Amino acid sequence: MTSRPSMNAAIQIWRRALAGVGLASVLSVAGCAVGPKYKRPAAEVPATYKEVGDWKPAQPNDQSLSGNWWEMFQDPQLNALESQVNVSNQNLKAAEAQYTQARAQLRYQRADFFPTINAVASATRNRISNHRPASTVSNGITYNDFQIPFELSYQIDVWGRVRRTVEAYRDQAQASAADLAAVNLSMHAQLALYYFQARVLDAEEQLLNSTVTQYEHALELIKSRYAGGIASDVEVQQAETQLETTRAQAIDVGVARAQYEHAVAVLIAKPPASFSLAPLPLTMPPPAIPVGLPSELLERRPDIAAAERQMAAANAEIGVAKAAYYPNISLGAAGGFESSAITTLISGPSVLWSAGPSALFTVFDVGRRRAASDQAVAAYDQSVANYRQTVLTGFQQVEDNVAALRILENEAQVQDKAVVAAQKYLELANTRYKGGVTSYLEVTTAQTAALSDEVTAVNILGRRMVSAVTLVQALGGGWNSSEIPQRPECCGKLTSSAK
Repeated sequence: MTSRPSMNAAIQIWRRALAGVGLASVLSVAGCAVGPKYKRPAAEVPATYKEVGDWKPAQPNDQSLSGNWWEMFQDPQLNALESQVNVSNQNLKAAEAQYTQARAQLRYQRADFFPTINAVASATRNRISNHRPASTVSNGITYNDFQIPFELSYQIDVWGRVRRTVEAYRDQAQASAADLAAVNLSMHAQLALYYFQARVLDAEEQLLNSTVTQYEHALELIKSRYAGGIASDVEVQQAETQLETTRAQAIDVGVARAQYEHAVAVLIAKPPASFSLAPLPLTMPPPAIPVGLPSELLERRPDIAAAERQMAAANAEIGVAKAAYYPNISLGAAGGFESSAITTLISGPSVLWSAGPSALFTVFDVGRRRAASDQAVAAYDQSVANYRQTVLTGFQQVEDNVAALRILENEAQVQDKAVVAAQKYLELANTRYKGGVTSYLEVTTAQTAALSDEVTAVNILGRRMVSAVTLVQALGGGWNSSEIPQRPECCGKLTSSAK
């Protein structure tokens, strides 16, 4: 029969143990967390971007990028491709998995805030040796031993070691969320770059094919003049050389164009053999890009946010290292039931228990804790330097691309004048040749100059599009550090679109 007073006593013991855990939890919260309190170190931030100058990239009512920044290019084909990146890109899937790992590691560390309770049931049959020393009563007996023990252990976080550890892993999880946003931005920007570079080659190929047609007509004219005795065989050969050279250039464009098409296929996770990018010559200049202020860049670039979170994690690791100088205080409790007969196992007299605190002191470790503390401080100093370098690199990238857009815009205007002048030069050369004033060499020279100027104009347009995309990437692509989950361990999965 179960002994109710003994059972009540066991229950009281466990209640007291749990109350002790509650008190220990209060002590943990009230205890001091050793180590420096984190404060983001300052980074030198200019008041304005030097390269912007008088260049006005956007209207005052449009001073920020949106999440789907590629839509500003107003290209339905690009929009359709970009929409597939979030769903299919394998680099993004890998980054998402890495963020999920970081969140799981954080939850694992948070478990140290709570006690660990273990329970195991055992049933053994034992025989004591007849020759067992120091015993005359139980020698030779055989008996059963049934046990249902419970063990509770809890480390009291008086010095904040657990809190600092959780803080470090939370910062690392937030850094992983920012890394995911950086990969997302990079994949979308890379797709836009490959796409526009393919369209530049489409425009160049269209120009070369159009020029080939013009050269074919010119060759027919010269052959007719040669048949009539007006032109020489040298002029025929000059025209054929010009024609075949241009044909070869048009064919050669296909090499790079195919590579960009394959790169786009991989970015949307499709085998190149099953993907085709329809030719679409680039004709429109890039849209205006809102630049904003340099101070905003610290919150808009995910790589800067990731570096800042890594810096915060390194600061928390200093606290973990400092906590090693203090004793580990733990609370343990054990209890359960033990009996030689299973029928009396769950009964009052079968109750057993023990409870009490313990403290572990490290008396001598040959400087191990000092080395760990020095390493943590040095790691923090390294993270500060990395953060400041990331900020400087961000400013450099913005300045580089703002300068490129501004200068290339001016160059495009001048190059357009060069194209117009080259066309007039070619028209005059053709007129002079047909009038017998000059040789066909002057025509081929004018043709070469006209084609070169037109190809240069196309390439300048392509460089402007590339600079526009890389400027958007340098500005963070509409991302903001407020999108980082404040409590990654309890929040839902962060999507790669950072929305």
